[in-house]
Amino acid sequence: MSEAQPKTADDLFRFLDELGIEHKTKRHQPVFTVAESVALRDEIPGGHTKNLFLKDKKDNYFLLTVEENATVDLKTIHQTIGAASKVSFGKPEKLMEYLGVIPGAVTAFGAINDTSGKVKIILDEGLMEFDTINCHPLSNDRTTSIAAKDMLRFMEATGHEPLVLKVTA
Repeated sequence: MSEAQPKTADDLFRFLDELGIEHKTKRHQPVFTVAESVALRDEIPGGHTKNLFLKDKKDNYFLLTVEENATVDLKTIHQTIGAASKVSFGKPEKLMEYLGVIPGAVTAFGAINDTSGKVKIILDEGLMEFDTINCHPLSNDRTTSIAAKDMLRFMEATGHEPLVLKVTA
C-alpha cells in the first residue's frame, strides 16, 4: 500500500493546467448519489457521470464511468470489460487506496491517484458522445467539466489506457 497522500482537487486542477486541458468547476452542496445531483443539471451542461468501482474474484479492479442515467447489468458486465469472473463492488478501503476517494465521490479523475495502474479504466461509448463530461474533482462538493477528448488525454497522462466500450443497455 502506498503511504502517499491522495491528490486534492487543487492538485488535479494544476495537472489539468499543465496538460493544457481547459476545465471549469462549479461548487455545490455535497452530493452522494446521482439522484441528489439532478438539481444541478440546469447549471452544468454536458454529460454527467455515474461511476462504479468494481472488482473480480482475482482482485482485478475496474472503474466504469457511464452517463448518469445509463443502466449497467452487473450480472453480465464482466464479459464486456474482460474481468476474470463476475464482478462486485470494490471495498471502500481499496477505493481510497487506489483512487484516493470515498464512496459518494467516485470519479474518473481518481485515475490521478492510481499511480501503480491497479485500476482498469472503462469509459462508456454513450458518455463519450457528449462534447463535455462532468465529474467530481476528487470530492463531491464540486463538479468539474472538461471536453470528452480531453478526458482521454487526461487518462493517458495518468498512465492509463482507457477502454471506450459500450457497457450500458
